[in-house]
Amino acid sequence: MSRRLLWSVFTVFVLALLAWWGVQRWQGPKVGAYRVLPRALVQEVVATGHVITPSRVNVASEITGTVVQRLVRRGQRVVRGQVLLRLRSDQARAQLAQARAALREFTQQTRPQALAALRSADSALTLARAQARRARAQVSSGALSQQALEQAEQAEQAATQQQRAALAAWDAAAPGSSVQRQLQAAEAAADAVVHRAEVRAEVAGQVLTRNVEVGDTVVPGQVLLTLARAGDTEVSVPVDEQNLHELALGQTARCITDGYPDRVLGARLIFIAPAVDTTSGTIELRLRVDDPPAWLRQDMTTSCDVLTAAVKRAFVVPDDALRDPQGARAGVLVLRGGKAKLRAVTLGLRGLVATQVVQGLGSGDVVITARSVRDGDRVRAQLQALPVAPGVASSGAR
Repeated sequence: MSRRLLWSVFTVFVLALLAWWGVQRWQGPKVGAYRVLPRALVQEVVATGHVITPSRVNVASEITGTVVQRLVRRGQRVVRGQVLLRLRSDQARAQLAQARAALREFTQQTRPQALAALRSADSALTLARAQARRARAQVSSGALSQQALEQAEQAEQAATQQQRAALAAWDAAAPGSSVQRQLQAAEAAADAVVHRAEVRAEVAGQVLTRNVEVGDTVVPGQVLLTLARAGDTEVSVPVDEQNLHELALGQTARCITDGYPDRVLGARLIFIAPAVDTTSGTIELRLRVDDPPAWLRQDMTTSCDVLTAAVKRAFVVPDDALRDPQGARAGVLVLRGGKAKLRAVTLGLRGLVATQVVQGLGSGDVVITARSVRDGDRVRAQLQALPVAPGVASSGAR
């Protein structure tokens, strides 16, 4: 090949390279960009909390005693009135047996004897009164001496006193008498002591903690067991107070526990605390799990996404693409004719990494995300994916 031909080829190559460089420079550099397309969008407040019950009950004994039997274990569900622990009650049971024996003796022996004595006294009094009347009549007719009359009247008085004593004894032994009430009260007191030796569940629930074993001596007021009251299961989550304006009672939520990350719980927002924690700048939410599964445990760490808003068709841009945002207003750089053009937009749902644009953009618009680009710069779009899960704008607790 001749020298002239080589030089011609080299010249053509250089000219082509210069032309390509010129075109590239004229078109501008490639920059990150995102194509706006309509998509479903939800806004969620994300926070982490713990599974709780609305109330917990501490179980204690009313008397001092030694545990002789423990009938429940941790995690077991119990019903109201179920015996949880038994304390030694030999002396109390002996006192109860003694009180029952005294009441039985009163009703089966003392009362019948008092009734029989009253009937006998009534009969003796009736006979003495009849004899005294006959004696008075005979004295008047001279058939009986005055001494005999006095003896008959003394017998009548003695019979009257015996009848009054028998009546008083019957009043004390009759049904509903004060003596019977005293014996019944003694029996009830002894029975109560025996029952207090059985520590029972005052509410239905689940045993969370057990602080006593067989052989332990317990005293009144000592916490022996802790029960989670049966009923609603809730999740307590603290969220940043900046999210308060997005929250409302009744909003639904999805919760996932650390122990079972592949299982999703449905929940509802039922409580927003009336005050903010000044230390953390958070406010407590309570989410109710309407149908808690059997595997759910107290105090489980749970991540919850509270759905605060949803749009079926929304234009979403990365937050990095927003220029000078002020409230619901901002600007974005849109690629038009190879140049970056600043356009004013109106914002909707806001998130940590993406924001809805409700006015100012259309389907297919290319929004420039590179912060180095200015209005009027010539650029080329290097399209990227939206830096957030499709259709989700989230805000969380700090």
